[in-house]
Amino acid sequence: MLRELPEATDPALLVGRSTADDAAVYRLSDDLALVSSVDVFTPIVDDPYVFGQIAAANALSDIYAMGAEPLYALNVVGFPHGTLDLQILVRILRGGQDKAAEAGIPVAGGHTIDEPELKYGMVVHGRVVPADVVTNAGAEPGDALVLTKPIGVGIVTTAARADAASEESLADAIAVMSELNRSASECMRRLGAKACTDVTGFGLLGHAHEMAAASGVAAVISAASVPLVSGVIDLAEQFLFPEGLAYIREHCESFAEVAEGVSDDLFSTFCDPQTSGGLLIAIEDARADELLAALHESGVSAAVRIGHVEAGTAGSVRLVP
Repeated sequence: MLRELPEATDPALLVGRSTADDAAVYRLSDDLALVSSVDVFTPIVDDPYVFGQIAAANALSDIYAMGAEPLYALNVVGFPHGTLDLQILVRILRGGQDKAAEAGIPVAGGHTIDEPELKYGMVVHGRVVPADVVTNAGAEPGDALVLTKPIGVGIVTTAARADAASEESLADAIAVMSELNRSASECMRRLGAKACTDVTGFGLLGHAHEMAAASGVAAVISAASVPLVSGVIDLAEQFLFPEGLAYIREHCESFAEVAEGVSDDLFSTFCDPQTSGGLLIAIEDARADELLAALHESGVSAAVRIGHVEAGTAGSVRLVP
C-alpha cells in the first residue's frame, strides 16, 4: 500500500517511514529534533483505567525506542456516545493521564469522535539531539541483542477474553504492558546502543526482521533465552491466538529460518503481536553485560541477552534452540 504513495523529500525529516522505524524525527536545528508518534487501539483488558494506562505506555514506547525524551501527549478517542457510560471514558482518560504523569509529561488535549467501537490512544511528541537519535538501522555484525520485557501478552489477553488464562498469567501480562520503557531507554542511551526498536504489533520476529532489514544484517535469536509471560506456552498449545497472529506468522515464515529443536508453539509465540512490549536493543557485544547490569539496577528485571547480529541476508532471522 505504501509503495503507492510518494516518499517524503524534506531534508529536515531525519527518520520517516522508509525503514519502518518507531517514530518520525524532524530536525528543528543542529541541536534539536522533534520526535513524534501515534498509537490507537481497542481495549485488550476489561478495566478501563488499566486500559488507559497500557495505551499510554504503548504510545510513549515509540519515543523511548528512538532514544528521545517525551514532552507531551494528545489523546485520540473513538467512543460510542449513548451506548457506553461516559464514566468509562473518564476512567480510560484518567489511566492515560496518570501514566503520562509517571513519564513526567502532561496530556495537553486531544480529539474525540463518535464511533461504534471504543478506541483509545495517544499522539506523543518528544525531543532529541539529532546526533543522538537511536534508529532501528544501526545494528552491525557481532552486536548483542538484548530484550527488556517478556513476550506473549497477545496470547494471554486473547485467552483471558475466553476465560482461559489464569489470574497469574493475566496479572503478569498487565504488569508487562503497563511498565514504561523509560528506564530501559535511559540505560541504552547512556551505554551507546547502536540500534533499537520496541516490540509491538509485528511480534518479536517481525520487529527483529525490521531492524535487521534496515541495518542490512541478519539476526540470530536463541529461543530458550527469550523471556515469556507466565503460562503463555500452555495457552499457545491450545491455539488461543490473537486474530492477527496467523497473518504475522505467514509474514515471518518468509524470512525466518527455524532450527530443529525450536517448537512450533514457540515459533507462534515469537510471532505474537505485542502491546506495549519491551525494547529490542543492539549493542556492541563488549558492552552487553554492562547494559544488562544497568538495566537490572534500574528495575528492568526481565532484561536478557537473546541473540546476536551477524553478516547475512538483510532482514533474515535465524531461530536456534
